[in-house]
Amino acid sequence: METPIKRSSTINPPVFYGSAALIAALVIFASIFPKSSQEFFGQVQGWIVENVSWFYILTLALILFATVFLAASRYGDIKLGPDHSEPDYKNASWFAMLFSAGMGIGLMFFGVAEPVMHFIAPPVGDPNTIEAAKEAMKLTFFHWGLHAWAVYAVVALILAFFSYRHGLPLTLRSALYPLIGERIYGPIGHAVDIFAVISTVLGIATSLGYGVLQINSGFNYLFDLPIGTNIQVILIISITALATLSVATGLDKGVKRLSELNLILAVILLTLVLVLGPTALLLKSFVENTGGYLSEIVSKTFNLYAYDPTEWLGGWTLLYWGWWISWSPFVGMFIARVSRGRTIRQFVTGILLVPTGFTFMWMTVFGNTAIHLIMKEGMTSLAETVSADSSLALFAFLEHFPFSTFLSMVAVCMVILFFVTSADSGSLVIDMLASGGKTETPLWQRIFWASSTGVVAIALLLSGGLAALQTATIASALPFSVVLLIAIWGLFKALHIDSTKRELRHQSATHYSRQHKSTGGWQRRLRSMVMFPRRSHVNRFIDEVVLPGFEEVAVELRKQGYSVEVISDEKKRSKLEVQHNQEVNFIYEVRPRAYVQPDFIMPETTEADLEDREERKYFRAEVHLMEGGQDYDIMGWSREEVIDDILDQYEQHMHFLHVVR
Repeated sequence: METPIKRSSTINPPVFYGSAALIAALVIFASIFPKSSQEFFGQVQGWIVENVSWFYILTLALILFATVFLAASRYGDIKLGPDHSEPDYKNASWFAMLFSAGMGIGLMFFGVAEPVMHFIAPPVGDPNTIEAAKEAMKLTFFHWGLHAWAVYAVVALILAFFSYRHGLPLTLRSALYPLIGERIYGPIGHAVDIFAVISTVLGIATSLGYGVLQINSGFNYLFDLPIGTNIQVILIISITALATLSVATGLDKGVKRLSELNLILAVILLTLVLVLGPTALLLKSFVENTGGYLSEIVSKTFNLYAYDPTEWLGGWTLLYWGWWISWSPFVGMFIARVSRGRTIRQFVTGILLVPTGFTFMWMTVFGNTAIHLIMKEGMTSLAETVSADSSLALFAFLEHFPFSTFLSMVAVCMVILFFVTSADSGSLVIDMLASGGKTETPLWQRIFWASSTGVVAIALLLSGGLAALQTATIASALPFSVVLLIAIWGLFKALHIDSTKRELRHQSATHYSRQHKSTGGWQRRLRSMVMFPRRSHVNRFIDEVVLPGFEEVAVELRKQGYSVEVISDEKKRSKLEVQHNQEVNFIYEVRPRAYVQPDFIMPETTEADLEDREERKYFRAEVHLMEGGQDYDIMGWSREEVIDDILDQYEQHMHFLHVVR
């Protein structure tokens, strides 16, 4: 499925100009009328908390259930890409980018602050008790655990599946394809992508604006750097410049390397605090916290405090749920961008378990240590600092450790780098959205969007409009959650069709491995098995056998009224495509694929030959369908055998269409 819109420019004008104009209008409104806008958006958020909090809670529960089900079900073996595709990034780099884009900066801000705040002001029960300490860690795990990553995972899964598996644009509009079809290329699709751009720009800008307050507080705490608007503007400019430089160097260099550096620094800081703190207590607490979280995940998921109303729910859980949903277009698109080639099971398992496990360890080490300092060592000043200014929590906490200056410097560097990686990954996502899903765009576009987030953050900081747009961003989660639930339903429909086709294909897979018994008998079959053809041999086979076979089949199908194309490019990738109008087209493709020759074919190989081994390739004529490579070679088959294989595959395709109609 390819977009029917052909443009020489990489810009998608309705999305690019529409989102830029709306962002400017929102920023001007929030800047000129900061109090009025904050009051208006605050009323909207208050109405949501009061009247539809049940919907947020139910939405997150359904998303988590759907995500876990996808990993455990028969759909888990489906790849996010053609069947023959492999992951673009190694696991370590992939996890680093997930962690940095998803919630790395939140751990720096809330790792100490949230457990302490729940400890000194729990939603129920007495504060500053052992029970309050246990409940504080359970609540922290609940807010930063599987629910948050499930939201990111399901958005990323929807986008990656339709983009890499079905050739749709890597933008948010593709999530609606099962529901509205080709209309995603019209006004509805433009509106969805504009919403995603606005949500991402405002989310990053408001986070950047608040983030520099923490960085400024950290520098003031460490070096007595004055706290003031001018300093904060300079910090925003510096972070934006670093993010712009990272975006300009591209995903594989800038964003990936910064994410890996972030993860390394996070592991170093985590290890130092673990070793210098109450190590045995922390390891026991990690196990107990995890067990407590898992044992109460169902009750906490559905707890609305309906019988004992409290404002705590709206100020914490619902605020987090709204924030995760409002950030999911940005984080989900970025995760989809770096996840091509993994199966759904690998994808979901990796996203849910690895970042969540690291997050739980981080929260335990920092949160339990802070609570231990307050409860057992009488450091009540830490609780007072957290209560007065949560942006100082991390630095006030590290003051109680040996090498506190060094640890605080590492923490400041991590805060800065996390903001840079959030800004640069966000800019890449915005650029894709505004370019119709294109990943190769001009440098000026990437710089434009990277710098725009900084400009918006500065304008909001100077005018006092940060709180208004942060509230607006969280409130926007309500309409998007409706769209997301509909998109999940569409994903299940598409996965059912895809899985049904795979099962039908595998039921008749015996012909993949057989060699047709015609002229030449078993001797010809043996020669084909031990032959290591050169590229020229495979190219000649495609020209003399495959393409004439394609043409014969095409002629017969055209007689039956079908529209058929036979295409061959300069690399001899040859394709037969049968059009089925509104149904899934049939594609049978033969591609030359190179492999390194095995050592056993040249037992007297010299050392020089071994050095050149990588240069000696042999080629297979491999069959590809719409779903990807089928891992069997037809080199040496006769024209009749090739035609017979095409008909076998086409018969399965027709049976598949009958089943899913």
